[in-house]
Order: sequence, then structure tokens, then C-alpha cells
Amino acid sequence: MNGPAVFLDRDGVLNRVILKDGMPLAPATLDELEIPPDVPAALERLKRAGFALIVVTNQPDVARGTQTRAMVETLNAALAAKLPVDEIRVCYHDDADHCPCRKPQPGLLLQAPVYDVARSYMVGDRWRDIEAGKNAHVKATIFINSGHTEPLHSEPDLRATSLTEAVDWILNRRT
Repeated sequence: MNGPAVFLDRDGVLNRVILKDGMPLAPATLDELEIPPDVPAALERLKRAGFALIVVTNQPDVARGTQTRAMVETLNAALAAKLPVDEIRVCYHDDADHCPCRKPQPGLLLQAPVYDVARSYMVGDRWRDIEAGKNAHVKATIFINSGHTEPLHSEPDLRATSLTEAVDWILNRRT
């Protein structure tokens, strides 16, 4: 078994979401992809502390026909080129597909290679992220408020305003 990981949602955690009528949307193009200034340094701190950084993202717009898989992969490659992530795991399905990797299911967190989930964290900006972490039995779940109005279904271990705040909390719990 590998060591601990920090599982990170993509949109709303690593890059800014686009809010439309209070709901978060993924960037549709590279021009819309914006990484908050604190994200690279926050991720570097986690890497130095020995965490694997695994992006886990639902991209249902592919199943819905409003985004192409190629564009999602282009956006992911752009993030991977700028950020020290180890892996990007994507679920391209919509709810009707009943996919075990679509958050809130824990499949993306439990795919091989398997990390020490009991010592790992899930960081996300939507209820699906928090529930996926709980369903995978991670050590703690962290909600980052990205400004949308969607309610949570259960309480995360921490509510944060930025990835930096989340990383501070994770590293303080580790020592």
C-alpha cells in the first residue's frame, strides 16, 4: 500500500469555477482556466510533507454532450503542467449512468494505486466531494467555499476559504 494522499477536486479547488445562477460550472476552454495564486505553493507544501496529490474530478458535461473528452484532457494537462499533482482521475459519467467512480461514490479515491486512505484527506467544494471522502473513509474531509449556493448533505471536518487554509489545517494535524 502507498502512503497518504490528499485527494483534490479540480473545479473550485485547483481552479476557479464559473458561477451561473449560483451553481458552479467547470471552465469550458483554456481561456476560462484560472488557477488561484495560492494553489501552487499550497500543493508544494503538501508534496514536501510526503503526500501524494491525486485530483479526483467528475466531468459529466462529456456524457451530457456539452463538453468534449479532448477538451477535459486539455484542461487537465494544462493544470498538470502548472501544478505538482501526481495523478488526475476523471469520471466522465452523469448520475443516470450509476458509475461507481462518480462522486459521491468513492470509486475515484479507491482506484489503484491505492493510498493509505485512513491517513488521507479529501478537499472539495461541493457536497459530492465531501460525501465521496466520507464514503471512502478518509481521515478528514475539507470543504472549500467557492461561492456557490448548493447545500452540503453532511458536515465536513473543516470549512475553509482557500486551499492554503486547508493545507495549514492538514499539516497542523499531521504534526
